[in-house]
Amino acid sequence: MSKSYEQPLKIDDAPVGGLLQRLRTYEIGVVPLPIFIGIAVIVYLSAHLGFLPKNMIGGLAVIMTMGVFFGQLGSRLPILKEIGGGAILCLMLPSVLVFYGFFGPATIDATKMLMKEANFLHFVIASLVVGSILGMSRFILVQGMLRMFIPLLVGTLVAVASGLIVGKLVGYSVYHTFFFIIVPIIGGGIGEGILPLSLAYSAILGGTPDIYVAQLAPAAVVGNIVAIICAGFLARLALKRPHINGEGSLIRAKVENDKFQVKEDTNSTVDFRVMGAGVMVICAFFVLGGLLEKVVGIPGPVMMILAAVLFKYLRVLPEKLEKGTHTFYKLVSSAFIWPVMIGLGMLYVPLDSVVKVFSVGYVLVCVSVVVSMTVAGFFIGNLMKMYPIESAIVTCCHSGLGGTGDVAILSASNRMSLMPFAQISTRIGGASTVILATVLLGIFV
Repeated sequence: MSKSYEQPLKIDDAPVGGLLQRLRTYEIGVVPLPIFIGIAVIVYLSAHLGFLPKNMIGGLAVIMTMGVFFGQLGSRLPILKEIGGGAILCLMLPSVLVFYGFFGPATIDATKMLMKEANFLHFVIASLVVGSILGMSRFILVQGMLRMFIPLLVGTLVAVASGLIVGKLVGYSVYHTFFFIIVPIIGGGIGEGILPLSLAYSAILGGTPDIYVAQLAPAAVVGNIVAIICAGFLARLALKRPHINGEGSLIRAKVENDKFQVKEDTNSTVDFRVMGAGVMVICAFFVLGGLLEKVVGIPGPVMMILAAVLFKYLRVLPEKLEKGTHTFYKLVSSAFIWPVMIGLGMLYVPLDSVVKVFSVGYVLVCVSVVVSMTVAGFFIGNLMKMYPIESAIVTCCHSGLGGTGDVAILSASNRMSLMPFAQISTRIGGASTVILATVLLGIFV
């Protein structure tokens, strides 16, 4: 991240010449302010006049421009910057603007083409997951995944108990609290959780799936916002308590496991041919996950993770290709996170659904679920020789909006290196929740 993010623009009592010079050299991200304004004007006029290309280029122009600006703004606003303001602003402000009809059809169509039809989100998540897995220490990867199951299980049980208690106190029935508030929060997101749940609920309870989507989605959205705030708070706490801060490493391994750590080679130059081969490897893993889904019936993203872990553990790929995928991962994690969240906010966060069910009691239940899960992950992780901050953040991802939520939560805490563990938490935890909730609903009805 550019150092200019941390330097506020001071114009008090500045001479005119000095002020103009500051404006010329001030940067939005790494782009000089005058050039950024020119780019923003071009994109805005093209969209306003209906000339914005309805393709990947048009969609990237929209989300990149807004992502750079809102991300920097959120990371510098008072209070908000302490809790992952860049992630929150990039996710929620576009949703608000869509709700009030700020964007025209050209902007929405171009963004939809990129994010939904071209599935740019899947490409980004695959790059983050595969690149980070292949770039990790084998020992840390396997041990981390094995150890995360217990914090995830304990955190889920604590979250359910806490949510049911708070729900009862604010007047909700156990049935409604569990199936329509708690389960959507820990169900694994919209695509992996809400949509399968809506199909199951409609088959068991009657009615059409869209009715249940409108009832389930708000809890997932509110829970994800709370999780982002928790992640931002944990990142802030980590700075004050270095002894519980792994700085992106999950396992306490700085003494006994130093030989397993991957050392960053800061002096090596980027070989773009190798990085291009890394992109090919990332795409191959995504396609492989889809093929394995047809064979074993387990969701493709989960199979992609398991395949990447297996390839890493068995050292199937040469080190050069692993380095290529990891190099591309670093490009994606540093340049595309905030822009992708702009697209998510515009298309995947239904603010109107949130507003319809919004109440103090509803929010309290959502907060209790996420916070209790995060706290449980913090303490259980510490008992299992993991860094409490990282363990809490990964456990917290179980309450996120699938891959969307993982990106937002890890971005708010500046720990994108935890993406493989976050995906395990979200995908496996979410799939287990959907299956269990469906079985229980069938029993109780």
